Amino acid sequence: MFFALTVKDFLDRAETVYPDRVGVVDEPDQVADSWGELTYAEIARRARSQAATLDEMGVPVGGRVAIVSHNAARLLVSFFGVSGWGRVLVPINFRLAPAEIRYIVEHSGAEVLIVDPALKHLLDEVDCKRTFVLGEDDDKIWASSAAPRAWQGDEGATATINYTSGTTARPKGVQMTHRNLWINATVFGWQASVSDRDVYLHTLPMFHANGWGHPFTATGMGVKHVVIRQIDGAEILRRIEQHGVTYLCAAPAVVSAVLDALPGWEGEVPGRDTVRVIVAGAPPPTRTIERVREELGWEFIQIYGLTETAPLLTMSRMREEWDGFEPHEQARLLGRAGAPAIGVRISVDDTGEVLAQSNHNLESYWQNPEATAEALAGGWFHTGDGGTFEDGQLVIADRKKDVIITGGENVSSIEVEDALASHPAVREVAVIGIPDEKWGELVTALVVTDGSSVTEADLIAHCRTSLAGYKCPKRIDFREELARTATGKLQKFKLRQEYWTGQDRQVN
Repeated sequence: MFFALTVKDFLDRAETVYPDRVGVVDEPDQVADSWGELTYAEIARRARSQAATLDEMGVPVGGRVAIVSHNAARLLVSFFGVSGWGRVLVPINFRLAPAEIRYIVEHSGAEVLIVDPALKHLLDEVDCKRTFVLGEDDDKIWASSAAPRAWQGDEGATATINYTSGTTARPKGVQMTHRNLWINATVFGWQASVSDRDVYLHTLPMFHANGWGHPFTATGMGVKHVVIRQIDGAEILRRIEQHGVTYLCAAPAVVSAVLDALPGWEGEVPGRDTVRVIVAGAPPPTRTIERVREELGWEFIQIYGLTETAPLLTMSRMREEWDGFEPHEQARLLGRAGAPAIGVRISVDDTGEVLAQSNHNLESYWQNPEATAEALAGGWFHTGDGGTFEDGQLVIADRKKDVIITGGENVSSIEVEDALASHPAVREVAVIGIPDEKWGELVTALVVTDGSSVTEADLIAHCRTSLAGYKCPKRIDFREELARTATGKLQKFKLRQEYWTGQDRQVN
């Protein structure tokens, strides 16, 4: 027999198997009244109420419901209350400008817009047929006591539209089907060893690639969700200690925030030998991986993927074969993108671009057939990343557009960033190419330091101990901070702007 795979399966299992277990601990410090602790039975009840309310509003199956919210229990419930009965959830980055949010709401055709109370001002600038404020309008969003209309279920139906993170001028709407999300969640959960003994901390924004699928993964296994609204390294440690957190997902910048908080932490590090941190967004420096394992005592896992791939493509996790290696070598190996997840095929084309096939690649870009055809040409998803795939392991060299061509040689900015990050005075670093008459592009590092008196010459000399001369930065600019997206990714297009203004091309 054939049964459609839908995201509601995860909530159905949680309600059936773990109805009285605490399913979510909401953020206590937020503008709206916190929902506190909810059991899985209560989460399911509220999801049904939300679905029935959408029935009463006349929002059809396939209708889009946009939500702009920080991490919150209300957002977690909406993944099921909206998509679980056939509508399409459009989770939007709350850090976007009003004009960007307006574009996404209009482009997606959303007929319902729900916003966090801290973002209530958006309703003055973004038009939508129906608008609600979380907390203030709970009695309208979760109003119905009726049973929602049954939805037969269609695993090929769009469950969410996730707009790309805004590193390009116009974000694209990534259509994720129920099948995409279901397979990503189950494969990810299996390979990350998620069980009903886990407690998950939502350091990753839920809007970003649907929290990498963990609202579904964790729910299906009866895991307790712990919601955190604002990212702060010391607060992450406190939540881990308070709730017995066993795993979290994070961008490298979040990991760095935790490491930065360690000197001020009194007592034993929370989660030592019990927490695993799953990192993605950019390859973290080898030194950062070493510090996670040594100073925090947490297991370090790296994944690679994109919003368009739901996101899991590859995973790098400690292997038995590496047990005898020195910690530095283990960290270096863990810094690779890793091995393909179950059901994922990886290839690298003649130009060096990484290609992927899987059951959780996007269905299409919403209302953008040209971009869809380009991204899925030849039956493979074209990642836009450059890399190598050998011995079953993927290594990402760079975004293709971030490869620096200097003096006719290709330089990976990631490799240079890793070398600079190993200097103890370097807190953050981004390496870009800037126009240069002699070299074509000049390898340039933008560096945030720890406030010490380290000089440009010191850092260049440090790079020369591990890199070929042509790869070493020819220029270092010191900065107070670096532009990042809400998910911690460096926005190199913004960092380049001041150097490339007036140039006809963004390569030289």
